[in-house]
Amino acid sequence: MDLGINGRWAIVCAASQGLGKGCAIALAREGVNLVINSRRQEALEAVAEELRRMNAAIEVRAIAGGIGDPATRQALLSAVPQVDILINNNGGPPPGDFRDWSRDDWIAALDANMLAPIALIQACVDGMAERGFGRIVNITSSAVKAPIDVLGLSNGARSGLTGFVAGTARQSRLASRNVTINNLLPGSFDTQRLRGNIERAASKAGRDAEEVAGDRAAAIPAGRFGNPEEFGDVCAFLCSQQAAYMTGQNVLLDGGAYPGTF
Repeated sequence: MDLGINGRWAIVCAASQGLGKGCAIALAREGVNLVINSRRQEALEAVAEELRRMNAAIEVRAIAGGIGDPATRQALLSAVPQVDILINNNGGPPPGDFRDWSRDDWIAALDANMLAPIALIQACVDGMAERGFGRIVNITSSAVKAPIDVLGLSNGARSGLTGFVAGTARQSRLASRNVTINNLLPGSFDTQRLRGNIERAASKAGRDAEEVAGDRAAAIPAGRFGNPEEFGDVCAFLCSQQAAYMTGQNVLLDGGAYPGTF
């Protein structure tokens, strides 16, 4: 299927690995010019070169820095002629017990996973509406739908973003001008972050990490972890011309792990 976004410009945050990289790859295949971001300059440049080799017809620009930093956000926005597509993504806050978290811990989580994406949305949506095309996808978490007790910081910050999007996406001045805002909620995907969490859990339980990974994968109805490439393909569809009538939605991508009807 031709997604109708060839030649568009996209910002993809946290794109040096994992799900962000998967999204950048999928958009590159569709002929989308990219401004990619990550904290790690060397890894980011390597991904930029990989994307250029994948599709020599697109332009790829790399901006290093934390997306929570206003200067990094401004550099991203300045690096692109116009923002047609925005993929908001950032690493989640650490797990733990809410009794141990300070106000500073909460502010850091909100800055990274709620306020930073909102700032980028605010900077982009009106220009999108004026041009009559805009796609925003926020990579959040399946924990928005089924909260995980040790991920309270993430549950809170990402749920705040979800509530904001639910109202903003439905503004007539955006939705009627072909601007959509959706959230993509990943379950267990085979990323460096997932492997790190499994290794910590295995070490704490005195078990082999591969054994723990096997048990977790077996508990998913699909019988496996997702891969970043298939995640990116769903993201690319949400950015397509064909997805113009889909906005304000939370798209759960978890291999069937969530057991509810709604």
